Amino acid sequence: MMHPTTKQLVDHLGMTPLPVEATFFVSTYRSAADMPNGGPVGTAIIGLYSNEPPSRSLFHRLDFDEVWHFYRGDPMRLVLLHAEGTSKEVIMGPDLLAGQLVQYVIPAGVWQAGELVDGGEWALFGCTMTPGFTSTCFEGGRISDLLPKYPGREADIRRLGIPDDHDTTMPGGFAT
Repeated sequence: MMHPTTKQLVDHLGMTPLPVEATFFVSTYRSAADMPNGGPVGTAIIGLYSNEPPSRSLFHRLDFDEVWHFYRGDPMRLVLLHAEGTSKEVIMGPDLLAGQLVQYVIPAGVWQAGELVDGGEWALFGCTMTPGFTSTCFEGGRISDLLPKYPGREADIRRLGIPDDHDTTMPGGFAT
């Protein structure tokens, strides 16, 4: 059963599940100008993590930096896996004085996943990219590929990694 606030937000914003990643989202901006490769100069989405039904971002990496913005709701966590084998957890939320962040930049090429902090019901956030998001700048992270390099994040990878029998690319034509 969907949490009442989650349902209201999904309906009001016209959100749908994001392919591969599994979070609720709605595209809110795609620049009219294009890059030389044909992709947009910039893009923006609004996303929603919820506990019921479970909505979270599975591990993926992007070819460009992504700026995350926390808007409302309960704190959320981002798990970042860096190329050299280190990892980091970032808590985004409304309590700045407790160290929660309302904005965070994830550098290009960093594996990222996100979810609510335990006990949370929902979190509304945004992501912006310049150059903008296209399906070709996205790569999903399979559990079997990530575990050997990041054994200290096994629990996160097993929960937020893409199963080996699932696709790791966005559908053709997605985000155009």
